[in-house]
Amino acid sequence: MITELEKVKLEREVMVFLQRYAKNRYSKYVIAPHIAAMSLQMNHLYEAMGFKNRVQMGKYMKCHFPELSHKKPVDKLWKKFIYDSIGKIAPYCFTCKDQNNCFACELAG
Repeated sequence: MITELEKVKLEREVMVFLQRYAKNRYSKYVIAPHIAAMSLQMNHLYEAMGFKNRVQMGKYMKCHFPELSHKKPVDKLWKKFIYDSIGKIAPYCFTCKDQNNCFACELAG
């Protein structure tokens, strides 16, 4: 189980990572912290953010973090990509019932 202190540290790492790629001040100081907080939720990031699907999430990320969007592999989900980029595993990934969608490319290789 992840402690509250570990959650705070992870949230900060995600926020700082996203802020490096922010398109503007709004993306840096409002959107990045919000995404970082939502990335700690149990469900998929697009669900935690209130999007209907991953396509909407992708458009949102491209709008606020265009350079990062170009770096993300097409076959990797946003939450996994962000946490891989900071060298961590997102909370709850070990207990998620939908791991095959996130890890399919790694399991196949």
